[in-house]
Amino acid sequence: MKTIKIGNKTIGEGQPAFVVAEIGINHQGSVEIAKKLIDVASLANANAVKFQKRTADLILTKEALNRPYESPHSFGRTYGEHRAVLEFSEKEYSEISKYCQEKKIIFFASVWDEVSADFMEQFKIPVYKIASADLTNRPLLEHVAKKGKPMIVSTGMSTQEEIDLAMKSIQKHNDQIALMHCVSTYPSEFEQINLRGIEKLKKRYGVPVGYSGHERGIAISLAAVAMGADLVERHITLDRTMKGGDHAASLEPQGIIKLVRDIRALEQARGTGELIIIDEEVPIRHKLGKSLVARKAIPRGTKIDESMVIAKSPGTGLSPYRLHEVIGKTAKVDIKEDEQLGANNLQ
Repeated sequence: MKTIKIGNKTIGEGQPAFVVAEIGINHQGSVEIAKKLIDVASLANANAVKFQKRTADLILTKEALNRPYESPHSFGRTYGEHRAVLEFSEKEYSEISKYCQEKKIIFFASVWDEVSADFMEQFKIPVYKIASADLTNRPLLEHVAKKGKPMIVSTGMSTQEEIDLAMKSIQKHNDQIALMHCVSTYPSEFEQINLRGIEKLKKRYGVPVGYSGHERGIAISLAAVAMGADLVERHITLDRTMKGGDHAASLEPQGIIKLVRDIRALEQARGTGELIIIDEEVPIRHKLGKSLVARKAIPRGTKIDESMVIAKSPGTGLSPYRLHEVIGKTAKVDIKEDEQLGANNLQ
């Protein structure tokens, strides 16, 4: 399996999961809200925060831009006005980038068009994200791939054939790729999520594979790590009831804090798979394990049969699995009830 490097973090098999707290558009166009969300991600010990960068008139038709947007989540009269409110300027992103540096957290963005990709380059982001919506956007994939930086590519609402084509397009220019198993519903129902897709992507492409989740709660994202996800991406919000379409599928501060905490606990618990007795178990094994002892007092010279032997704690003597070594032996001394049986009293 390949690995990639984002900043000083190596991502792939056997490495800690790379946790991305996606701010996306949950900042509502406010740098101050964005900073509060960066604070949350930093407090949670997430590895990175991610934003979204679009050039609206390059990705939407005039009709789509001018469509009236009558929704509780709307920030403008038309969809174009709504999108404009949620886009940060160069000055605002400079402030955000600097704030992330102060917080020592990686900053990057999903780029939805070539102009946005070039725009983000000035902030020296260490990785580019391609959203599920653009997995089939070959010109964008190749444009970003040519920049030579790692790419994280989401695979929601895509077929295997489309993922194959995307990988071929990127790999012509760049082999630093991580894929994200994703279901593009907001929020996702549990029966839609198909976590086994993580293993399928790993086997087919041999690259790091993560999970970009939109479900409620943290259990499924934890399960994704247990099933081999090398990255985890979750939207974060200050309050799921805030105005905006992504808040309902986002984690509030305590949610992302618990998720990162539990991912790190899970990684420690995963272990090597080697079945051994650890040092800390030895005194417990001695206390609670079983040894072969005399069921009743046995006079010297008595030939031992199974009725004279029982397994009892502590586990400091012969294992019950060695019963066959005891049967047929002779007591060479008088043996008391509950006395452990072994070479010192049998011959």
